[in-house]
Amino acid sequence: MKNNKIVIYIGILAIGLLLGWLLFGDTSKQDTNHNHDEVAETNQMWTCSMHPQIMQPEPGDCPICGMDLIPAENGSDGLLADQFKLTKNAMALANIQTTIVGASNIEGNTIKLSGKIAKNEKANAVQVSYFSGRIERLNVSFTGEEVRKAQLLATIYSPELYAAQQELITAASLKESQPALYKAVRNKLKLWKLSDNQINQIESTGKVKENFPVYATVSGTVTEKLVEQGDYIKQGQPLLKIANLNTVWANFDVYENQIDQFKKGQEVIITTNAYPNKEFKGKVDFIDPILNSKTRTVTLRVVLNNKNDVFKPGMFVSASIDGVKNKDKETLSIPASAVLWTGERSIVYVKANPNQPIFEMRKITLGNQIGNNYEVLEGLNNGDEVVTNGTFTVDAAAQLQGKKSMMNKDGGKVMTGHEGHLGMDINASKKESNHTNMTERLEVPKAFQQQLISVYESYINLKNALVEDNTNKVSQNANTLLDNLSQVDMKLVKDKTHNHWMSLAGDIKSYANSISKTTDLKQQRSYFKHLSSHLINVVQLFDIDEKVYVKFCPMADNNNGAYWLSKEEKVINPYFGEAMLTCGEVKQVIE
Repeated sequence: MKNNKIVIYIGILAIGLLLGWLLFGDTSKQDTNHNHDEVAETNQMWTCSMHPQIMQPEPGDCPICGMDLIPAENGSDGLLADQFKLTKNAMALANIQTTIVGASNIEGNTIKLSGKIAKNEKANAVQVSYFSGRIERLNVSFTGEEVRKAQLLATIYSPELYAAQQELITAASLKESQPALYKAVRNKLKLWKLSDNQINQIESTGKVKENFPVYATVSGTVTEKLVEQGDYIKQGQPLLKIANLNTVWANFDVYENQIDQFKKGQEVIITTNAYPNKEFKGKVDFIDPILNSKTRTVTLRVVLNNKNDVFKPGMFVSASIDGVKNKDKETLSIPASAVLWTGERSIVYVKANPNQPIFEMRKITLGNQIGNNYEVLEGLNNGDEVVTNGTFTVDAAAQLQGKKSMMNKDGGKVMTGHEGHLGMDINASKKESNHTNMTERLEVPKAFQQQLISVYESYINLKNALVEDNTNKVSQNANTLLDNLSQVDMKLVKDKTHNHWMSLAGDIKSYANSISKTTDLKQQRSYFKHLSSHLINVVQLFDIDEKVYVKFCPMADNNNGAYWLSKEEKVINPYFGEAMLTCGEVKQVIE
């Protein structure tokens, strides 16, 4: 009986063990796998949406603002340290286009230069007075007036000439007895440019003239009046500047790496915006032997026939000159729109993966500008794919992601002065000062700077309208911005600075135009984000003579984050208005 019970207990235990294994064995396996997954995920880092420089291995609170940390993007996308990726939406909005670098995509070998019409100094003359006196009458009333040789320009009363006439009348009565005295008096009057007829008239009539005429010694156009009627003048004092504009000079700046492409006698085709459908021929007449040490250029001069008064001094012109191409050397070239300049550096953005929107900055060395292209001496290889449209947008994306960019040649997150003062990041102030040193601005004329300030002011008004959630006012200010943008005179800048501004201005115009054509507040704010990124580039590149705050809101654009510019340090958010008026922080202060 006892043995039967033992057998029964053993059977029940065996059945229990079997059922336990069947019921819980798979769960244990799942738990093991789950635990393995947890171990695999221990590499997950956590960051703060407001302070992306914070990186911690565990979830928790941000040590700066106290917000909950969020999972940071992992680096499993295979990007190298200097590479960054754009979304398809950003690529489409910015109309980013690329071109494959080739050794034979230069059209012809024509070099284009920009220049200005100037007076032909060889044909310039200064009309002077040959005797002292007072201008009784000035017959030239305005600059630009045409005068002919021997034309009466002015009438002058001269006490010296009055006395000399009396001497002539006295000497004429003694010319038989004192011929030497008589001859000396006549020669004295001739030195004052009196003609033989005038002298003979004084001698024959025996009458002294009080006022004497001044006649033009050359034909031409009055370019400057140096006296007014009633002025007292001295002998030899200039009265008028007269230029003969039958021929004019077209002066062009040639960079030192282009000098060997030019020689005297080369034929030049001149075009101007005043006559867009006409071409004018000329020849290289002079190449300045002295290099301008400030601009690193020499002046190339072309003499132009101007008998039909086509060219006006000060007019902007372009020249096309056939260059000498080195047939022994294969030359890579890229469109001028692909190049960004800052100080001595020339950079482009290369598409690192032909099938994905992955980019990286590349420093290059340029040669001559040939047509709308630049020769590339170093930095690119045949077959590289470079950004040729939307270059500034790509550069802005690089800056925002802390990668190498035009303004930040070493990469890394840009720290703010606010964070440095809080002392939450030991290296914050060091990073900020490095960023300041890396920002190299382009020098522009004061007039151009003032025009940029008008664009910036209209942007600020647009931003304030977004703060107020006033869609109609937003559209109006966008139109004002477009008007101010159209008033920017691109002729005030040239070469690299001109190319920078042309690229930026096109993008600014596109987004401002989009804002002006919609009254949907969400759409306006979406376009404003892109408009702001280009205006940030403007104030970083060109000094607008104002203190500018660059601010960032991490929650704008569906938590993708967005920047904007402001005149004051206090945060007033244009992306949310009253809903979250103070959301954001100062990311950079541009002095």
